[in-house]
Amino acid sequence: MRKRKPPKRYVLPDPKFRDTTVTKFVNNLMLQGKKSLAYSIFYGALELVEKRTEENGLETWKKALNNVSPSVEVKSRRVGGATFQVPIEVRAERRQSLGMKWLISYARKRGEKTITERLAGEIIAASKGEGAAVKKKDDTHRMADANKAFSHFRV
Repeated sequence: MRKRKPPKRYVLPDPKFRDTTVTKFVNNLMLQGKKSLAYSIFYGALELVEKRTEENGLETWKKALNNVSPSVEVKSRRVGGATFQVPIEVRAERRQSLGMKWLISYARKRGEKTITERLAGEIIAASKGEGAAVKKKDDTHRMADANKAFSHFRV
């Protein structure tokens, strides 16, 4: 066990929209410390979203992020030699981080040519309630619902 909780790290808002959520997303998107490249990918994806949907790119992205963020998940809990998948509610910070990670990972697995196009496609699909990231959220919710009988083992 830790002696004390580590201090909370706060991120600075991004230069274009002055939003800390955007910075967190870009930090997850970034590979090998190339933050300026990650910003250009993200901003390019938002521009593509605006062109394709005729809506505000940032609002569409926030809607997509909200659509892929899970509210419940399952956690393995060992009780008397048996392991149960116990459904637990997800904290707000973890909800956001899981949503971001799923959106990025499923965007990387898409078939478009550039990462900007892939990310834009996944954002548009997620904002409509479609796409692989939304399916992942639905699967997580379905698993938690199926294991509702074990919720009395909650930690």
